[in-house]
Amino acid sequence: MTEFPPEFWQGVEEFNRGEFYACHDTLEAIWLESVDPEKKFYQGILQIAVGFYHLSNQNWKGCLMLLGEGTNRLRRYRPEYGEIDVETLFSEALEMLQELQEAGEERTAEFAIKYGLIGESGTMALPKVNKVSS
Repeated sequence: MTEFPPEFWQGVEEFNRGEFYACHDTLEAIWLESVDPEKKFYQGILQIAVGFYHLSNQNWKGCLMLLGEGTNRLRRYRPEYGEIDVETLFSEALEMLQELQEAGEERTAEFAIKYGLIGESGTMALPKVNKVSS
């Protein structure tokens, strides 16, 4: 079974709190030092976090690119990897990517508001990194 370092769990907490820039920094540090298969796994989560960060800055193209790359990297780790429920993160991020693609760049701010990345609180929850249910 894959044993994740404490920094990974710190990155997961940052991801789930919506601290995507901090998550990027935390996961990048372990990603740079890791080897496959963990390396691509960390990179997939990191890229999804950066995709959400781009959405918070209303960078539609950056968001689409990073969500696409992140979900593509996580594809091979489904349904779970280590203690992580990859399937749910993968499918929710992919669904979000498809909705953003269909909506178009002119609706980027609307999605950022909907997911609570701009303004007070959104009406939709962002995907989370969760442990596998026992």
